[in-house]
Amino acid sequence: MWEVRVKHDGLKAYRVVRGVTQQEAELKARLQVESWNERWAIRLAAQKAKQEKLQVSWDIEANKRTARNRTAELEGQLNALETILTAGLQQDPFRWSNLTNTTVFTQLRPSPLVAPIKPVKPNHPAEPKKSDLPKEPHPGEYAPQLSVLDHIFSSRRIRKMNQAETKLEEARAIWRAKASQQEREFEEARAKWIAECAAIEDSHHRLVASCEESHRANLLVYAARITEWEHAKEEHRANQKNINAQVKALREEYKAVDTSAAEYFFAEVLNHSTYPESFPKGSTLSFNQSSGVLIVDFELPNQSAFPAIKEVKYVATRKQFHEVPISDSWLKKTYDEVLYQITLRTFHELYIADESEVLKSIVFNGWVQSIDKATGIETHGCILSVQAEREEFLQINLSQVEPRACFRKLKGVASSKLTELTPIRPILTINKEDHRFVEGYAVADTLDDRTNLAAMDWLDFENLIRELFEEEFSKNGGEVKITQASRDGGVDAIAFDPDPIRGGKIVIQAKRYTNVVGVAAVRDLYGTVHNEGANKGILVTTATYGPDAYEFAKDKPLTLLSGGELLSLLATHGHRAKIDLQEAKALYLSQHN
Repeated sequence: MWEVRVKHDGLKAYRVVRGVTQQEAELKARLQVESWNERWAIRLAAQKAKQEKLQVSWDIEANKRTARNRTAELEGQLNALETILTAGLQQDPFRWSNLTNTTVFTQLRPSPLVAPIKPVKPNHPAEPKKSDLPKEPHPGEYAPQLSVLDHIFSSRRIRKMNQAETKLEEARAIWRAKASQQEREFEEARAKWIAECAAIEDSHHRLVASCEESHRANLLVYAARITEWEHAKEEHRANQKNINAQVKALREEYKAVDTSAAEYFFAEVLNHSTYPESFPKGSTLSFNQSSGVLIVDFELPNQSAFPAIKEVKYVATRKQFHEVPISDSWLKKTYDEVLYQITLRTFHELYIADESEVLKSIVFNGWVQSIDKATGIETHGCILSVQAEREEFLQINLSQVEPRACFRKLKGVASSKLTELTPIRPILTINKEDHRFVEGYAVADTLDDRTNLAAMDWLDFENLIRELFEEEFSKNGGEVKITQASRDGGVDAIAFDPDPIRGGKIVIQAKRYTNVVGVAAVRDLYGTVHNEGANKGILVTTATYGPDAYEFAKDKPLTLLSGGELLSLLATHGHRAKIDLQEAKALYLSQHN
């Protein structure tokens, strides 16, 4: 009988197949393997089908979860729209203290560099010891042994004595050779030991010198880092002190009912009010010192700023997400309600923030940027206007009112349906002449290769930037105005570019910095652009920008000009200067020590 052993790892099967002949045994074995393979293929197909079914179930559940999360997000957005007034009532009143700089200098003091490990002096090898010399042969050891016959026969005695003397000399010769060899070996070993010790000492001295040099270099690096850190800390403190001093001065002017200070503060109140990101954030204010009337031209959202869908469902049979749109009736009703809520919330925020009660009355004009459906042309019109006296408004319980009815009670002017965007005549309008503008003076012609922009007087630097951009925009008929210090609302200059495509109102900020400009300054510029209703913002610095600043400015109407780009722009207009940040830092330290 012939035997063939076969097995299948997947099925964990084993069998011994027998046949009368070898061919019969191999045929039976092959048929058995094919049978096992068929069973294994069926099992694998069943497992795959089960796994696919589970995967489909998992995908459906994941998509349903995504739909639920998206729906919850939409519900949150819709709820935020419906509770704009309530959210404003729950916020803490805006105060002058909100404008002070209370940031903590978070940059950690540099740690000393790890000192290099001082090399340990290695042990010298053991000094070779001089081996004991072999004993010199003693004549007695080689004395001849004389017999009676040797005493009788003198020739015999003499021969033995001569033989003994010869052996003694031979032993002494061997002893002298060994002693000489030991002496040479010792001297060679000692010379080698002396050389090894000298090499060890030399290597150790070199390592110690290298270690000390590295330590001195570390101390210099650490000292430089400490100096830079202390300068940054002092600059942070000085900037903080300067900002807070300006805020304090403005607050005193506001208490004295100064027009510019009041307008600056109330603009900040509105700028810090949070609304959905899709809403425009811009307002223009005008305060009448004698009457105590504040006129607010407020940018209201159009319907495109509202969500278009209210729910997301996942339809498993079609493997698709289905978005449930917001009904037109809900949108129209909510749009009107939101605009009325924004109006009342603005009154509330301004009156509550006015701790010195300089406001006697507020006029709110709501403006909307939209497309005229009849002409297809972009329009900007006032669609509601209302005035409220302080005493009258503060008697209203805003948590219980119906916004539209409250607006009517205040004798507000608006069409019956705000969604129609019907323009109305504002109760009071703002004089568009910006009182912040002051006369500039020429700086560019005083520059030369020795002028360090980073160490320039800050007012000279702002005038230089105005002059530079005036030269840039004048090619197309534009103009640039510089604003007065401490009351500019975050604006150093404003450019008016008449270009119909890329032009408009452009806010310019100048930062004479010696350190990297962070994202906070760029965020402030972006907020100022919105607050000013400008088309674009430009930030110019003598230093550089951090990666977070560039990341924030991406896809926004912001341009960041570094010190190198500023020098290039100056050169384009025929002016030469330099930017040496280290020189400016050293000058700053010398002036503050």
